Amino acid sequence: MIHTVHLDDRYSNIKSLLREIRSQEQGVRFEYHLVSDNVNQEEYMTSEEFRKRAIVKVDKFCKEYGIL
Repeated sequence: MIHTVHLDDRYSNIKSLLREIRSQEQGVRFEYHLVSDNVNQEEYMTSEEFRKRAIVKVDKFCKEYGIL
């Protein structure tokens, strides 16, 4: 049986509980959600899209200041 538990690690007693759980070698798996549930996922871009936009911005900056 798998149990889904949500722990808020801002509390010290939860931090010690997490350390204990992480010490288990079997039967424990963590999923990390870096984005809050109330944030619109469409506001985020893929890493590939980020790279493309970053390259365009760096090129524009370099040309503007005569670096390239």
